[in-house]
Formats: sequence, structure tokens, C-alpha cells
Amino acid sequence: MIRSMTGFARSETTTEQGVLSVELKTVNHRYFELSLRLPEELRPAELALRKQIAKAVRRGKCEATFKLNLDAGSASGINVNASRVGELAEASREVARQFGSVTPPDPLRVLGWPGVVSKADIDLEALGASAKSLLKEALASLTATREREGEQLAAVLTAKADEIDTLAAAVRERLPQIRTEWEARLRERLEQFKAELDPGRIEQEFLLLANKTDAEEELDRLAAHTTELRAILQRDDAVGRRLDFLMQELNREANTLGSKSQDATITKLAVDLKVAIEQLREQVQNIE
Repeated sequence: MIRSMTGFARSETTTEQGVLSVELKTVNHRYFELSLRLPEELRPAELALRKQIAKAVRRGKCEATFKLNLDAGSASGINVNASRVGELAEASREVARQFGSVTPPDPLRVLGWPGVVSKADIDLEALGASAKSLLKEALASLTATREREGEQLAAVLTAKADEIDTLAAAVRERLPQIRTEWEARLRERLEQFKAELDPGRIEQEFLLLANKTDAEEELDRLAAHTTELRAILQRDDAVGRRLDFLMQELNREANTLGSKSQDATITKLAVDLKVAIEQLREQVQNIE
């Protein structure tokens, strides 16, 4: 199943270390590019998290943001350094003796004094394991979203492939009429020079006309490319780059068909083909 490159997912869990959350956002990009934002506590797990994301997101620009609220964890309470508070109290009394009286210190300001408060030690290994588990959940949600969008894109691409086939069939149907019309005109002109031209030269002119108007090869390749497109849409891997290449091939055949055109109807059909292929290419830019 194909996937869109755009998607969003968010997951959150409460651990012994605090509330951990992750947000994933993916957008279109020619290659895979990852921007990973982590709290310092998750730095030891960074490499593993990057590998986990790269395995699930193979193309597009991905932004992954982890946040950790330590104050919400049961094992991350505030530890007051009683010895340090005692030192501050003794220093405050000493100041009071020197100046006669001093306003009692604000407890909140005391808590903000360096060394008074410390956080409990964090189990970084357990936190890393929680982050990987949470990321797995978020990636599953992201993949599901991208696959749903990919299913819609596949329907659009299939419809465009059908349109290309219809236009190519119209060109194929018109070709015999063009040859008949051109042969009639050529014979009419050659009648004026019948006495001067040998049969070999006349045959040459007809062969030249046939080569100029022959577009069967281009039409066969267009049909092969649309068949390949439908087959690619059934693959269960990253197909965006393969489809990019196929768009180039489709466009090349449409251009060649247009350059060979000796007829206003086929010229218009060739233009319609280019428009349909360009619309197809725009949609392909959204596929992983």
C-alpha cells in the first residue's frame, strides 16, 4: 500500500520519571530528512530513536519532538538539602546579629537558592525504553494516517492513468485517418508530375510520409508506462522515486508524440496528454 508523505501523530504516557510525549510531523521532501528534538535526559537514546524513525519513514521531511515533564513523575519529586538550608539560616542569624534585625527570608526564595533543591536521580535506561515504546505507538498512528491518504492518492493516480489511456486511444484511432488524408493529398500533387517521377521515387515519398506520421511506438510505450504505474501502486514499499522516473518517461513520449504531429486533432490530444501527465506528476510528489 502506498503512503502519503504528509502526516501527523502525537502520543503521551506517564512514567515514573514524568510525563513523556512525542509529536511526529511529516511533509513532502525529495529525500528522507529527520529533525529530532530531545530533552537532555533522552540524549543517550538518540541513536536508537533515529533508527526507529528511519525504519518507518523512508522518504519526506520528518520532525520528531519529545517533551518530558519531570514534575509530574512520582520519582522526580523535589529533594530539599536540609544541610544547605541550615547554613542559610545560620547566615541569616549572623546578619541579624550584625544589623539588629532582619526580615525573615521568603521560603520560596530560599528554595531558589543554589544547592537547596535537587531533583531525584532519573533512571535514564528506563526512560529510554519508555521513549522507544511511545515512539512505536506514535509511528503506528502516523503510518495509518499516511496509508489512508495514500489510498486516496492511489485512486487519483489510477483515474489519471485511465485518462491517459483514453487520450492515447483517441490518437491511435485518428492515425489511420491522417495517413489516408495525407496519401490522398500526396497522390493529388504527384499526379501533376507523374511523367517526371519514377515509381521508386513515389514509393519513397509514401515511406517518408508513413515515418512522419507513425506514432505507434510512442503509443505502445505510453500504454506500457500506465500499466507499470498501476503495478507500482500495488507495491508495499516506498515507490515515490520510481514513480518520479515513470513521470519523466511518460512526459518524454507525450513530447515526442506532439513533435510528430501533422494534424490539429492529434496536436490537441498531445497537449491534453501533457496536461494529464503534469497533473499526475503533481500528485506523485506527495507519495513516499
